[in-house]
Amino acid sequence: MGGKVFFGVSMSLDGFIAPDSPEELMGKQWMELQRWVFPLRFFRENLKLGKGGEEGRDNDIARETYERTGVSVMGKRMFDAGERMWPEEAPFHTPVFVVTHEKRDPWERPGGTTFYFVNDGIEVALEQAREAAGDRDVRIAGGGATILEYLNAGLIDEFSIALSPVLFGSGIRLFEGVDASRVALDQIHAEHSPKVTHLTYSVRQR
Repeated sequence: MGGKVFFGVSMSLDGFIAPDSPEELMGKQWMELQRWVFPLRFFRENLKLGKGGEEGRDNDIARETYERTGVSVMGKRMFDAGERMWPEEAPFHTPVFVVTHEKRDPWERPGGTTFYFVNDGIEVALEQAREAAGDRDVRIAGGGATILEYLNAGLIDEFSIALSPVLFGSGIRLFEGVDASRVALDQIHAEHSPKVTHLTYSVRQR
């Protein structure tokens, strides 16, 4: 029996998880959305930014999410943005399966991250990810379109949202195009911190 398939994202109060353009990923709104993450001790340790950082429940949640993840799956848009911005030692430290039409050999990075490029769709990528993850969980890392594909296909077991007190107005909505006739949710956890509200849901077919 393998682990769960899940995703975890930061989301603005008006439902956006990213700006429209990858070039805006380090812009003011994006930085505000992710403001709860950057000071965390775990975040600093994982990206080798030096010692110190904030501890507490936000830090625990970030670490728990990382520790449960045996493999990540992402779309080409997220990979392209990350390839430009991630440090040489990418922050995953696990296999990562990229759903893409591009044919490319595996790309091994220092620190245990290897990117594998899957050309046969989301289900094949998930099959390969499950095999690589063993008993640990598979995280659908993003972006929004890839998360939505997995959600609408009934392949997500649970997800978490860090709801930030930020308004975007436009951008990539997490649930834009969700098949609400098929997807039903049960809330399994809610917890707030001074910076965000953490919401966790299990997913079932309606």
